[in-house]
Formats: sequence, structure tokens, C-alpha cells
Amino acid sequence: IQEAAANGRTVFSFEYFPPKTEEGVENLFERMDRMVAHGPNFCDITWGAGGSTADVTLDIANRMQNMVCVETMMHLTCTNMPVEKIDNALDTIKSNGIQNVLALRGDPPHGQDKFVQVAGGFSCALDLVEHIKAKYGDYFGITVAGYPEAHPEVILGEEGATEEAYSKDLAYLKRKVDAGADVIVTQLFYDTDIFLKFVNDCRQIGITCPIVPGIMPINNYKGFVRMTGFCKTKIPAEITAALDPIKDNEEAVKAYGIHLGTEMCKKILASGIKTLHLYTLNMEKTALAILMVISLSCSI
Repeated sequence: IQEAAANGRTVFSFEYFPPKTEEGVENLFERMDRMVAHGPNFCDITWGAGGSTADVTLDIANRMQNMVCVETMMHLTCTNMPVEKIDNALDTIKSNGIQNVLALRGDPPHGQDKFVQVAGGFSCALDLVEHIKAKYGDYFGITVAGYPEAHPEVILGEEGATEEAYSKDLAYLKRKVDAGADVIVTQLFYDTDIFLKFVNDCRQIGITCPIVPGIMPINNYKGFVRMTGFCKTKIPAEITAALDPIKDNEEAVKAYGIHLGTEMCKKILASGIKTLHLYTLNMEKTALAILMVISLSCSI
């Protein structure tokens, strides 16, 4: 990512999640093969809350790196993960030649409202970053999450996070970077100005590492509402106005998702940021359509 930025090249990446069935996993790999042909800089695979998909995630990460042959980043969370389990996951991916980890605190386990530190485990992503650095030195490239609107736990309804909460969140992000994180990938957002302000605010407090925008293309209306509700994401009025009349028309929603994603990406690239991370939700058409359109205006 740093090399691409230095050379003015645009790079992009895809995120996937572990399917629940063997058939789903095989379908994902067929899709991944097609998507990787478009040349992503890397792909990443998520880690289920509480390690619920740990074995599947580890297996998929290994296959991504060594069979699909794409640079692979694996998510790792602290939820229900004593240090032995964390080290087992890190040792496993290290033995498979994977060198990239997204260090996260993680969501509360299914059915719980709050994150609880497990006995012998870590309380936050900072603990995880420090542990990876202390035990594995510079072997792993460490990515951490950034929150353009502040972490969802401090967002209060429509008005969003207070200035104080936002500033505290930024200060915590700097601690993660200072502890050894190499890259920041952001939470999804739909107001590009909020993301660009976040990048500027990070630079103002001395965060110099690459900040990669996390883009979640809209594939269907219900999924969009669910995800933005869960993440407490601000939805600009013009997006709501565009989606309301077409929300029951799946094809129209998808077409709008491509248009919106394309416009967001163009604006981000025009600002000088040369990297995009697409949350695919294991779907290929919308993400690839966006890349196809912006390839007219950037060197993908």
C-alpha cells in the first residue's frame, strides 16, 4: 500500500466472510477466483464473533494465500479468545505463510450486548497489537480499524458522537498505530466528507500511516438498513431520498448502489487517496461493476 502510494498507483482490496456451509465455502472460492483475476492488492477474511468461525476462517485464509495465491489478511478478535487461542491462530497462519493480520477487539458474542474480557484474554485491540508485536516482532503487518464517525458504542442516536468522544476515539487510534499498527482500514461510511475529515483529523494528531477507506456497496435495501443500523452509520438525506422510491426493486437498488459506490470512490481518489477496500459481503457483481467504471478514471 505504501509503495503504491509513493508511486501514485491505485490499489484495491476485497473483504469476505466465512460461509456457514461447505457448499457455501466452495461457492465463495469460485467467486474469489473470478474476483482475484481483477488484481486486488490483497483480500481479507473475517473472524466470527467469539471465534465462532475460527477453524473455517483459518482454513479459508490458508487456501486464499496458497491456492488462490492472493496476498491474504486475516481478521483476529479478542472476543472469547484467551491468549493461547490467539497464539494458536497466529502460529497457524504464520506456518501457512500469511503475514497480515487485522487486529480487532471484536463484537460481543451472539446474544450479548456488551463486550466482556475473557479470562486470560485481552480487553481491546490495543492489547492485541501490543501482544503481536511483543511475541512476533515485525513478522506480521498489522492493520487496525478506524471509525470516521467514532466507535458505534459512543455514537448517540441521530446526533452522532460528541466532539469529546470523537477526539478520545482518535487518540486511542493513535495509540494503536504507535504500538505497531502499519495500516488503518475504516468502518463503512456513506458520507465521503466525513471520511475525508477523519483522514485530516488523523493527520493533525500525527497519524502518518496509510488510511484505507472501507466501502460497502449497496446490494439490497434490507441489508443496507440492517448494516447501517448496526454500525450507526450516518446516511445523507440524498441517499435516503434516492432509495425510498426504489427500495422494493432489487435491480434498481443494485444499480443505485453501483452509481453511489462509483461516485464515492471517484471523490476519494480525487482527494489523493489511492487505495480502496471493498466490503463485498461475498458478492461480486456490484463490487466489480464499481471497479470497472472507475478504471476509466484511474489506473486499476
